[in-house]
Amino acid sequence: MAGIKKKLVEIDIIADTVCPWCFVGKRNLDKALVEGNDRYEFELRWHPFQIDPEVPKEGIYKKEFYDTKMGADVAEVFQTRMADIFSNHDMTYKIEGLTGNTIESHRLIYFAGLQDHDKQHDLVDEICLGYFTDGRFIGDRDYLLKCAEKIEIEGAAEFLDDPNNGLTEVKEELKKYSEVKGIPYFVINGKEEFAGAQPTEVFLAAFEAATK
Repeated sequence: MAGIKKKLVEIDIIADTVCPWCFVGKRNLDKALVEGNDRYEFELRWHPFQIDPEVPKEGIYKKEFYDTKMGADVAEVFQTRMADIFSNHDMTYKIEGLTGNTIESHRLIYFAGLQDHDKQHDLVDEICLGYFTDGRFIGDRDYLLKCAEKIEIEGAAEFLDDPNNGLTEVKEELKKYSEVKGIPYFVINGKEEFAGAQPTEVFLAAFEAATK
């Protein structure tokens, strides 16, 4: 309604770009952002987490990775469940392709946040969408740069060219958030905190509680 000032909602998201639950959680959050747009002004910030920092940068096949981490039977059940959940979000979950170390994606996301947090949010979506639904490799520099170009992140290639750019900042945040109890992890206005790919209603309730 005209004349009603929107309440500020600051959202900090701790996540890894190869975590399917993180992507699902983001999509649920996006629905809440749309539903709450008439009441709230949102500021979003993404922070890095690494599920497995020891995964090689050159990559490993996703199926091999999950089979090793979970055991083949558990991994198969997990993949089936994720396929169903992605389908409910009108997406196709693919196990094909490589997974790998996510540090480069986190450096790029950090860089995007220096320019614009809305672009940072969109960049996360673009990176994850290709990784989970098209089998794109998270460690492929060209792929990351294509994502940055689509979101209109300026200077991304030059930034990634120097492997030290943003590395200290990302590592500091990785250390800061290493003890969170599960990812994705959401902090709303520094008051409401919760983990997991929660449904849209949980976000809306958190927005209301955090702005009282």
